[in-house]
Amino acid sequence: MSKRAQWSGWGQAQQAQQHYLVEPRYLAGGGDLRHVGEYMRASGWKDITRHSGTMLAFDSPDQMVRVAYQPPGGWQVHGAARGHQPAWQVTLTPQTPVEIVAGLTDALTKPRSAHAPNVWAPLTEKAWSVELQDGHFVAQSPDRHAVVQYVKSDGNGSQEHWWVGARNEHGPVWNVQATASTPLHLMQSLTTAMSDPEPVMRPLGHVPLSNRIRVTSVSVLPDQLGAWQQARLSAARAAAWSRNWVSSRARTGAKASGYARTR
Repeated sequence: MSKRAQWSGWGQAQQAQQHYLVEPRYLAGGGDLRHVGEYMRASGWKDITRHSGTMLAFDSPDQMVRVAYQPPGGWQVHGAARGHQPAWQVTLTPQTPVEIVAGLTDALTKPRSAHAPNVWAPLTEKAWSVELQDGHFVAQSPDRHAVVQYVKSDGNGSQEHWWVGARNEHGPVWNVQATASTPLHLMQSLTTAMSDPEPVMRPLGHVPLSNRIRVTSVSVLPDQLGAWQQARLSAARAAAWSRNWVSSRARTGAKASGYARTR
């Protein structure tokens, strides 16, 4: 092959790709797993996929939390007991939109807010209804297609837990179940992502067949998609670097203080 033929692709105009903006996001379909996985990696989580027997798996830097994806079960997030915090677990079925999954998993990589978490606040701020039904707190989206509820024990052996889900005209689409011990700031991050009115993007062939969604066709250049993805990952890397720097400074300060006391 001549050099000219080999390099002939340089300088050619990019071909725009057909994508769709879908709303509401809770009916947009599963999406690209890399939206979650690449962010975990950029945040300093250890990729243990090859050794886990799953399609995707990450351990937190302190090895106290694991995020995994394996069809047909979907997402599993496990947190080990720590101090006064008991062990917890969240299960998300495969068609849970990755943007909603990321609402929870992104929060795992960030420091907790100093404010007390409120799972219901993001929903009521977006005009979701919250009421008590048969002893259970239930929030419903304005279109009645998505639900968040805290299910209390019924006295027949069932444990208190969180249940989140969405349905369209064909029936249930996805659901999330979380133990009552799941940290509330994670559940608040999930409901924040779920009630976000911004549409999410899906490529051609990945838009659900439903008359309950609104779809806007857009043409996107590959470089644009790459830039958007890199911006998200760059933010994760910067946050991870900042946390590591602060932690390193704290350790250095503690060592210096200990050295001074021994003199």
